[in-house]
Amino acid sequence: MKIRNSIVTMALMFVTVFAFAQNKDDKRVMKDAEKAISTLKSYDVGLEKFFSNSSGYVVFPNVGEGALIIGAASGNGVVYENGVSVGMADMKKLDVGLQAGGEAYMQVIFFETEDALNEFKQGNFEFSAEAKAVIVDKGASKNANYNDGVVIFAKSKAGAMADVSIGGQKFNYSEF
Repeated sequence: MKIRNSIVTMALMFVTVFAFAQNKDDKRVMKDAEKAISTLKSYDVGLEKFFSNSSGYVVFPNVGEGALIIGAASGNGVVYENGVSVGMADMKKLDVGLQAGGEAYMQVIFFETEDALNEFKQGNFEFSAEAKAVIVDKGASKNANYNDGVVIFAKSKAGAMADVSIGGQKFNYSEF
């Protein structure tokens, strides 16, 4: 009986440790996401209302994009629900058009409602060419509003892009 209880206890310990452990890359992305949140808030204090009042948000601290006619971008991020990290996300973007260059930027997507957040978490979430990001700058969030329960903010980190293209972004979510 004692041996069985010990085995069950050890099995539960291993399951708990491995179920909640993040790998080294996830931890780096989480640290970068926290820095990105601070940076975004310092550039535009009006973003605080979105961080405080949204049902959830996903922060992509390092998105890389490059293009010459055909463009692609990708990035990894952290999903927050009610201000608490609940999982990881990745973003892929593909587009075609008159475009050239490369850039790195951070992006945050706010979800106004629980339904919008759940749609993202279920993997049924894509942005088409019509989705526009508000460029983070002093006071830019003042006039920003949700569109279909979602609002996007982006802040350039480095590089330059000339872009008139059509494409879309696809997201994947994995919970901790």
